[in-house]
Amino acid sequence: MSNCRFLYHNGVVLEAPPVTTFLESHTGAYTTTRTINNGTSFLFWERHMKRLSSSIRILLKSNPELLFSSGSSPRFWMNQPVPGSSIYDRVNGSMSEALKSVVVKESERLYGEELAVTVLVTGNVEKLNRLDVGNNWDFLDVWLHIGAYSPLGPLGVGENAASLALVGRGRDVAAAKYSDWVRLRKPLEKFRPPLTTELLLSNDGDHLLEGCITNFFVVCRRVKSSENLYGGSLSEFEVQTAPITDGVLAGVIRDLVIEVCLSEGIPYRERAPSWSERELWEEAFITSSLRILQHVGTIKVPVGSMEGLACNKPEEIQWKEKRFKERPGMITELIKKAIMERGIKEGFPLKAF
Repeated sequence: MSNCRFLYHNGVVLEAPPVTTFLESHTGAYTTTRTINNGTSFLFWERHMKRLSSSIRILLKSNPELLFSSGSSPRFWMNQPVPGSSIYDRVNGSMSEALKSVVVKESERLYGEELAVTVLVTGNVEKLNRLDVGNNWDFLDVWLHIGAYSPLGPLGVGENAASLALVGRGRDVAAAKYSDWVRLRKPLEKFRPPLTTELLLSNDGDHLLEGCITNFFVVCRRVKSSENLYGGSLSEFEVQTAPITDGVLAGVIRDLVIEVCLSEGIPYRERAPSWSERELWEEAFITSSLRILQHVGTIKVPVGSMEGLACNKPEEIQWKEKRFKERPGMITELIKKAIMERGIKEGFPLKAF
């Protein structure tokens, strides 16, 4: 992957650190997406702006300290409505200016590379204190982190199976995507088994909520059966994922999976997959805005309770394992194909900024 990265803020273009380092050093709500078709369109851009606006509203109402860069916000802003159009216009305006200033030439990118863009919106206390009370959102600062990204395949759908491990409890304010989570999840890394792709979260050690940076799904047989998956009909299976009310992020691709299930007649249920029912699981996959959808090959859960993780050295932890086929299953492939088609239809051209 090429090393071109830029940071755009208030009309200034700066050299950028890795995106994780950037998010760790700034407080705010954020979203990440990328381009498709050789850097000509953003993937699900309008959906990302809608979710970003939602994250800002949630943080202002319940946890303003997760939005503001320093200090705390005046209480009256917590009950002010945040017009989605205001955030959309602010971000699009910054993106328009950034694209004029930041040109990542095709010759500077490796073959097949796209652009990954992280939009971070922070609250500025100094600006806020200078503003009159009212519907004025100039206290929100927009940061754009732009860099090269190498997808593994069409729309970034990788062929290699993901390996997951349950290592931590669900996060606070899970309904919002905020940068402090990048810092808060770091202690979980010491429990990551070798070759593990993603870390899973659960509050009780049985019901699997989501990954640290992904949403999690299983394709589950509705009843115990010795039949092979490919010998049954779609009605014999259901897609399961934890509901938002359990404390998971409403990921952009998560929403798309549900939409596809509805349109394709695939039974689904918003229910946190239960590890104790893993013998019914035929397929599993994770979703994220960059990799889109990746099938799961193995899931590991610690023997005993999650609390026991902290009592053992990482190399001493024993794991129970669920294995899946190395290739995506029938339902996973069907959902993947439908999302890829929607991604092309919903591409937001860069020239539209």
